[in-house]
Amino acid sequence: MKKWAILENIKVEKLIFGGKWLAIGPDWKKIIITGGAIPGSIVNLRILKSKSKYLEAQVLDVVKKSPLEKELPANFQVYWGCKWLPIDYRQQLKIKEEQVKEALFHLKDFTKNTKFHPIVASDNIYWYRNKLEFSFWKYISAKEEIHDDFRFGFHKQWEFDRIINCEYCVLASDTVNGIFKEVDTYSRNSQIPTYDPFNGIWFWRHLVVREAHYTGEIMIIFSVNDKTLPENFMINFLDFIKKLTSKFPNIKSVYYLKNSGKADIVQWEYELVFWEKTIKEKLLDFTFEINPRSFFQTNSMQAEVLYSKALELANLSKENWEIALDLYAGTGTIWIILSKYFKKVYSVELVKEASIDGQNNAKLNNVENVEFINMKVEDFLKEFVSETGLEFSRPVSSVDLLVIDPPRDGMHTEALPNIISFDAKTIIYVSCNPSTLARDLDYIVKNSKYSITDVIPVDMFPHTHHIETIVKLIKK
Repeated sequence: MKKWAILENIKVEKLIFGGKWLAIGPDWKKIIITGGAIPGSIVNLRILKSKSKYLEAQVLDVVKKSPLEKELPANFQVYWGCKWLPIDYRQQLKIKEEQVKEALFHLKDFTKNTKFHPIVASDNIYWYRNKLEFSFWKYISAKEEIHDDFRFGFHKQWEFDRIINCEYCVLASDTVNGIFKEVDTYSRNSQIPTYDPFNGIWFWRHLVVREAHYTGEIMIIFSVNDKTLPENFMINFLDFIKKLTSKFPNIKSVYYLKNSGKADIVQWEYELVFWEKTIKEKLLDFTFEINPRSFFQTNSMQAEVLYSKALELANLSKENWEIALDLYAGTGTIWIILSKYFKKVYSVELVKEASIDGQNNAKLNNVENVEFINMKVEDFLKEFVSETGLEFSRPVSSVDLLVIDPPRDGMHTEALPNIISFDAKTIIYVSCNPSTLARDLDYIVKNSKYSITDVIPVDMFPHTHHIETIVKLIKK
């Protein structure tokens, strides 16, 4: 089958990780599908890549809807960030739970006594996101007879050069939707063009809104290409900010981001134009500061569930704990929650800004028993296993609890051999990627005396393919 060839009337079978789907072609070859496919639907596909063992394809159109697909309210739009919206939520949970089990299936000889807990559903499946990123764009296509000079909303599925104008985001609160509408009206009426990524000119790029669920505090970030700053713009802009913050008094922080880079990401130079540098959020009785660059779980309500389940698995109230080690610690959400159970907690994080945020959050919560290590996890582990590293009040190799919460790519291959050398009583592994979780667990259980006792999938992000999984390992 050649590239760009069309396959007709193909049944979509199931989800595989990364938001892609699996189908079987007429020649029994596997087809990896990108785009808005739903299991059970019949679709026409265009071949993007032809490999010896599989094909990669894109959905052209849907011939027959899946029985899993439901009718949506008239004001619900399906964007890149909520592409599972047409799938009944109970079916979403079933798909995610099965995916975790399937990812760990090759470890069946090591999980005979493992308890696979039912997936933890989210009580709130709409309006839960505490961070939204909207994009400005234009879309001009002679072939499609489209000439839109100003679009403001979200990327269309698998078409990163196309923005769908946002009418209503079901994952954002009414307040955030209201702020978006005000910015939409203001930016369109400004008569200032959106950024042109092909020529690197013009102005509007992104709008980021962060809304803390429990405190209600809001941060707004305007990302613009400052190299084409219109004359007298700042005077009009600051006047708009004054009116916006008056209408939405929970806005505590507004940033103006000068972004002249070619990449379609929110980065570069932040300038505070209104009030506070940070906003605050609360989780499990602790307070956390959030700045423009901070990583923070985008579902505050379900983050509490995730961390509560992790604490529950660790059985902290039933053990005599002294030392905890948090790898890939980020800004410190997990170790701050753990701190009251331990005499000493060590936080290992590569990104310096995240470590600084962690130190600030420790002071904010009067946590004094945390030591910060700002280095790569694999380098940290290598140094301390070889006993040539920094000096600590007690050898870190004798930790009681080891917490691993890596990025989507999982643990670094150089870190895995040293993980099992720490001789921790218990390991709690929190993963956002079942595939890399399975890979890392495979190494640990095959090269150590650790056994997997519990697996808990947690649905942090309804209407998306993302899954969080908590795994507990203990020494045999």
